[in-house]
Amino acid sequence: MPSYPSRNTRDLFSARDNPPEHHLIAFSDGGARGNPGPSGYGVVIQDEAGQKVAALSEYLGHQTNNFAEYQGLIAALEYAVAHGHKALKVISDSELLVRQIKGIYKVKNAALQDLHGRAKELIAQLDWFSIGHVLRGHNEEADHLANAAMDKGMGRVLREPKHASSPGNVAETRKEFNGIVRDGKVELLDGKLPDGTKVQVRVKI
Repeated sequence: MPSYPSRNTRDLFSARDNPPEHHLIAFSDGGARGNPGPSGYGVVIQDEAGQKVAALSEYLGHQTNNFAEYQGLIAALEYAVAHGHKALKVISDSELLVRQIKGIYKVKNAALQDLHGRAKELIAQLDWFSIGHVLRGHNEEADHLANAAMDKGMGRVLREPKHASSPGNVAETRKEFNGIVRDGKVELLDGKLPDGTKVQVRVKI
């Protein structure tokens, strides 16, 4: 997964942010396939030196992009509060979310109003908070986590990086296998799956 060196992270702050010496930085992303559709969020949390301290993600079911973006923000805030941190910088590729939290845009959607209120409650528990917008290219790891959460929630087998592939984990990296039915049971012809694996069968005649 891509990392974010401390120098690059600090470049995302504007001079007026003036973060305290000790603070967390949360790269947050959320998405929905179909909008609305299967959704999830991903959050990568670092300390002020750019060292990753946590990776958060969750499948949210059938929701909108904006709902998922807010849930990612709330997850970052809840992490900071639960672990006793008082300063948090959130970096999101959702311009709408950033502008609504800053008060530039009004929150008209009823579902988002509740989430916006929850976010504001958590922000009030911090001594210092800042939020900024970046293009998606600066948010790749959070985007990966959000998509992985959606894949998992949709029952898709996640594909491991190429360097992790080996004969021992073929079942983890492949999505399709060839098989044949004998005595009412499907027998795989070119691989093995661990007990309990959920599968969908397509019949080719």
